[in-house]
Amino acid sequence: MTPTKLFKLICMSTLLAFISACGGGSSDNDEGSSGSGDSKPIKVVYVTNGVDPFWNIAENGALAAAKEFDVNVEVYMPPNANIQEQIQYLETQLILDVDGVAISPIKPEAQNDFLNKIAKQTRLITHDSDAPESNRLCFIGMDNYKAGRSAGKLVKEAIPNGGKVMLYVGRMDQLNARQRRQGVIDEILDKPMQSGLDMVETPVDEIVSNEKYSIVGTRTDGFLPDRAMANAQDTINSMPDIACMVGLFAYNIPNCLQAVRQAGKVGEIALVSFDENKSTLDGIKEGDVYGTISQQPFQYGYDSVRILAGLAREEEGILPENAYLEIPIIEVRKDNVGPFSEKVAELSVSPSSKK
Repeated sequence: MTPTKLFKLICMSTLLAFISACGGGSSDNDEGSSGSGDSKPIKVVYVTNGVDPFWNIAENGALAAAKEFDVNVEVYMPPNANIQEQIQYLETQLILDVDGVAISPIKPEAQNDFLNKIAKQTRLITHDSDAPESNRLCFIGMDNYKAGRSAGKLVKEAIPNGGKVMLYVGRMDQLNARQRRQGVIDEILDKPMQSGLDMVETPVDEIVSNEKYSIVGTRTDGFLPDRAMANAQDTINSMPDIACMVGLFAYNIPNCLQAVRQAGKVGEIALVSFDENKSTLDGIKEGDVYGTISQQPFQYGYDSVRILAGLAREEEGILPENAYLEIPIIEVRKDNVGPFSEKVAELSVSPSSKK
């Protein structure tokens, strides 16, 4: 027996013993089953690309769907937001013969072989960020390029007279990050619409401008809050005439907002965000942040589990047309941030606490 096979056998024996001792699984929905008492419960896993309040809302969507569609769901958020964590977790789950996997790939080009391995063993879908060259069955999420263009429109509303714009993001490996960034750039510079799947990307180190606006850079932080803060502070210190900061991931603008406040430049530097971080929404209420683009993460979790449950039960017509379920975005400004914040607070409450 090879070391690899021996390792897998040990893992399987240990996990099965643990499950038996715990009385039948570590799922967040203990009542899920596929039918009679003798049938094997349907189990699916929902994997994010990191840890963030954004993903807490998506998790609640997954749990709500698990309860409604009578399945067990495991939610995994890689603590260090790296590929190896996703791989190690899913290899363990595949040993247990899960019925489906929904994943937000961190770097699709580097993960396609592994994703195809998953697709051979179980049902695979992607959410939030796609891996279109893999054998996934469908993608669930917003059109990130179009969402980027919507964020670009917010920028033009926030600084109608033009100026310098800096972009911030966790990493450029993810397809959704590249699509959002290009959408923002194309909209601000009045470029033609592109397709997010075959778009021509502006080089990260290239400054691009028109007669009003200049995109002066894209700062990455590797999902490290301290680095995100340092990036914002460095921009303010090195570019005193910066007009707008755009955060492409949920945590970027909260860090930019803190740096702007510390520098005493509230009202001088416009802020445009993605997602529904509480600090961002509070900043919109107070007038310190112009607006944000919400991608409705609750639906990511809910629809991922709903579709995987339907696939496991071989329901006809469960896959979306063209293998893509587009989740509509919501543009949040000061005029609608109040009711939007209330909805976010409601969706952030765990389904189990509503019983």
